[in-house]
Amino acid sequence: MNHNHSRDSYAEAVWRSYLTRGRLPEGDKLPWYENRSMRALARRLPSDPRCQICYYPFSGLGGKLARTLLHLQSSKMNPRLCNICERFAENHPGGTELELSLLFADIRGSTPLAATMSAYDYSRLIDRFYQVTSNIIYEHGGLVEKLVGDEVVAFFVPAFTSNQNHARAAILTGQAILAATGHGRDRQPWAPLGVGVHTGEAFVGSVGEPGKNIDITVLGDNVNVAARLVGQAQQGEIVISGSALEFSGTGSSGLQFRSLSLKGIDDPVDAWVYHAA
Repeated sequence: MNHNHSRDSYAEAVWRSYLTRGRLPEGDKLPWYENRSMRALARRLPSDPRCQICYYPFSGLGGKLARTLLHLQSSKMNPRLCNICERFAENHPGGTELELSLLFADIRGSTPLAATMSAYDYSRLIDRFYQVTSNIIYEHGGLVEKLVGDEVVAFFVPAFTSNQNHARAAILTGQAILAATGHGRDRQPWAPLGVGVHTGEAFVGSVGEPGKNIDITVLGDNVNVAARLVGQAQQGEIVISGSALEFSGTGSSGLQFRSLSLKGIDDPVDAWVYHAA
């Protein structure tokens, strides 16, 4: 028997179940405090905010007990969830391929923008951009994959989004981000953004050295497609791929159709563009 293959298959099942259903596979032996039957009790522990999946609190007496006794705290990827996902990433290295939605939000013209202000003021703008966009992503059930330079990258999976419609969650997130950064008003936005949203299969899993430096990341060609889409977005636009629009079920009313030639992709990509009103 190939034990490595067995471990890989088990890890894949664990990741898929957690990302699509928010729990480990049926019949899997869980620590007592992660059992679904404990959620009713966890709801009664004081106080909010708490994990949206298992309901363990992050603050108050309940939060102190969860941190001290169970080593539970808010997740680095979404503070509305607990760190159980990071812990099982360490315990079950690997991942799974699944259909998900990706969102890239990028500051347009960041280089000339930086030239108009001091380095300190620019750093404060980027920090504000990170905080505002991250909080909106969290509100819609998204996970922040990375914050880098003038860009925020997030992904949305079935388990954590309303009605498991990760594409709709990503599109609504993009619209909320544009509104929060001042687009669609009779003034210049404080952070001029373009957004790209794409739906497709990608690998989600852990990378790094077990026990030392584990990160959860998203990899695959569809990540590259999403990155190319945001590059096509002008200030105040969300460029939405045809697959994301179809999965979302929101329809194309009020959107502008574009056929895009994307770098590294042979065939034109159909996309629809939302303009902040």
